Amino acid sequence: MRHVSLPSLFTPSRPAVKHWGLLLLTLGLVVGGELMSQRAIAAPPETAPPQLKEVLTKIDAAANSKNVQNVLQFYSPNFTHTDGLTRQTLEQALTQLWKQYPNINYRTELKSWQTDGRGIQAETVTYITGTQTVNGQPSKLNSTLQSRQRFEGQKIIQQEVVSERSQITSGENPPDVKINVPTQVRVGQEFSFDAIVEEPLGSDLLLGSVLEEPVKPSGYLNPTTVDLELLTSGGIFKVGRAPNTPNNHWISAVLVRHGGMTMVTQRLRVVANSGGSVK
Repeated sequence: MRHVSLPSLFTPSRPAVKHWGLLLLTLGLVVGGELMSQRAIAAPPETAPPQLKEVLTKIDAAANSKNVQNVLQFYSPNFTHTDGLTRQTLEQALTQLWKQYPNINYRTELKSWQTDGRGIQAETVTYITGTQTVNGQPSKLNSTLQSRQRFEGQKIIQQEVVSERSQITSGENPPDVKINVPTQVRVGQEFSFDAIVEEPLGSDLLLGSVLEEPVKPSGYLNPTTVDLELLTSGGIFKVGRAPNTPNNHWISAVLVRHGGMTMVTQRLRVVANSGGSVK
């Protein structure tokens, strides 16, 4: 994805980009032994047993109370994640996230579930909202994360992010931004990326940039700075090409106007040619 060209005219402004991904917490489901006799097919959420729904509520409550140890009790010591996260890096990043956003709220919905050998696989969607104040200016976080978890007993063994989009706005008048980018492409495929400011700018100047990064554990812990350029149109319009190997990437757009900034990050899944349809 290095083919996504970055602007050549920079300004000294360098906002930090941090990826919360899993940290936006699609949290766990505890399953009882009686579920293991069910057929291994995806079942709708309304068929889930009461204890499954009850534990979802309890885990959201643990996250909303910012109790990292209560959250981690649902993760196996041998927990693995397709992004390379471990139980230790998850703890570090959650602690860091909750320090930055003390007013954060999680709401998780079960989308489907099925038995899987000795365990159970569950697909969930988590909605996250958070606020903070930076240099006297309000900052808001809104994220949606869809993920797939495998459980054995009462522990999450494996986790994979299916789709992810996060938006952070700051200031009193952040631009209203619409992002057009696919969630999945094939290796080597060309794709378009558009970040469009939807309201009139009037006499305001617009600064912006787009950033592409491969998904890796350090992206959860260490912010990345981006250089902004003065834009001559009401948004950012780029053409990129996926790399030749399957991987996950974060595509971020940062747009700044007088009175506010908006940053939108979306996960782009790069799959093999035989790896499913392109969305």
